[in-house]
Amino acid sequence: MWIASAPRSVDLAGLDVVQKLTAYWELTKPRVAALVVAVAWAGFWMGSAGTPNPLRSWGTILGVTLLAAGMFALNQCFERQLDARMRRTENRPLPSGRLTPREALGFGWLASAAGILTLAAMVNLLSALIGALTLVAYLFVYTPLKTRSPHCTFVGAFPGAAPPLLGWVAATGQLSLEAWSLFAILFVWQFPHFHSIALLYRDDYAQAGIRLWSTVEPAGTTLGRQMIGFAIVTLPVSLAPALLRLAGPVYIAGALLLGAGMLYLAVRTAADQSRRHAMRLLLGSVVYLPALLGLMALGK
Repeated sequence: MWIASAPRSVDLAGLDVVQKLTAYWELTKPRVAALVVAVAWAGFWMGSAGTPNPLRSWGTILGVTLLAAGMFALNQCFERQLDARMRRTENRPLPSGRLTPREALGFGWLASAAGILTLAAMVNLLSALIGALTLVAYLFVYTPLKTRSPHCTFVGAFPGAAPPLLGWVAATGQLSLEAWSLFAILFVWQFPHFHSIALLYRDDYAQAGIRLWSTVEPAGTTLGRQMIGFAIVTLPVSLAPALLRLAGPVYIAGALLLGAGMLYLAVRTAADQSRRHAMRLLLGSVVYLPALLGLMALGK
């Protein structure tokens, strides 16, 4: 039986500059942060009339990058004890002892504040406000709820769907139906995506005491229903941008095809909640989002 270990003691003075910088880099969850920036940029591109304003464009990229890096650093700091109990996260900078909580907190708050201030100064105040609200919801509502209720997935989908909304507001300075349609796409997409991850790492999450539908309900009934239900909802929701004249017939055809593929994978995974099917759904969801946004951007 695997027993969770306490954070390892590391001679921090013995770490060279490259090792230290690598630890800070890992603290930002760079792959997830890159996805956040890409989705926010997609929202910015769709909201821009003609060629995007260069200053506002770079301000959006820089602001969202700093905000995402800081938010994920703070998340790792807050969850360092949970990360130490899971095999998939025990080698992160804090559980492994390569960074101290003080270093992570300092970096996280500095990057987050810099991101919000960048959005306020180089973009607009509304985008900065959305960024700040996303930070608060993610860190102080969703994160503590993960050890208390499986409904955390639903709650976490709200800050998780904020990047395209922020991007649209960064370009236009206002909220609109088009902005909310992008928000809705990302909101419903997260359920098949995250539930597949919850299945893949069910044992790890259970070991850490994280309450997800995959850990609190071994039969997987609710998880399966949500997978299929939100995959079905993804089909009409993904067509909303076309109804709002953000995309044309090519996008419609692509959205239906991608949505049908996601639904097929969700049905298979709900019926057989094995690692093999969960991995297929995860890969399918990873392909779905950039493909859908790419079609939307091309059809603009």
